[in-house]
Amino acid sequence: MNAQELRDRLKTFAYRSIKACESLPKSLAAQIISKQLMRSALSAAANYRAAKRSQSKKQFLAKLNIALEEIDESSFWIETLIDLQLISEQKLKLLYDESVELVKILSATKNTTVKNLKKSQITN
Repeated sequence: MNAQELRDRLKTFAYRSIKACESLPKSLAAQIISKQLMRSALSAAANYRAAKRSQSKKQFLAKLNIALEEIDESSFWIETLIDLQLISEQKLKLLYDESVELVKILSATKNTTVKNLKKSQITN
């Protein structure tokens, strides 16, 4: 997967999260969790986009870490919606699975970046 495909997946995930949140009941808990999910999903996409525009590998890594934290937080909020039975697990399964996959992809990207940073520091 290239950087543009990952950027698109994160953006699509954010939009799908918004759609899921719009279908939640109007209870206080659902509304609070939905705001958190929308914020973290959008933040993951925005921070990955910012990472791709960074001036250095260290700056890239800093923004990538934020994107990773935010997508992992999104997974948490989706789990919470399911655990509290605010929406059926079936309706959120694909969204949850995508969040887990994105966590894995961003983690692998982070690990590769750290490894490359260490190599470049050794050779300099």
